[in-house]
Amino acid sequence: MANFENTSSQQFDQYLDAKGLNCPLPILKTKVLLNKMSAGTIIKVESTDPHSKIDFEAYCARTNHDLISTTLTDDVYTFYIRRAESPNLI
Repeated sequence: MANFENTSSQQFDQYLDAKGLNCPLPILKTKVLLNKMSAGTIIKVESTDPHSKIDFEAYCARTNHDLISTTLTDDVYTFYIRRAESPNLI
């Protein structure tokens, strides 16, 4: 996988542009990508859904994926998620 880097120097392996999508699509698309990724790799997700922060926090808590950080800039939420070694399937 490609190793990307953003301005905050947080590295990531996959990127998902979920801007303009509403619940549950950002989570569903993230889940599909995480299922294809190797343990320990990181996905960066950008979303404009105002409920996405709550959704991603709950999703990561249930699946054991590590929500590394969440930021909000100009109505765009950015999430960095590390894939769990053995995620709980939901």
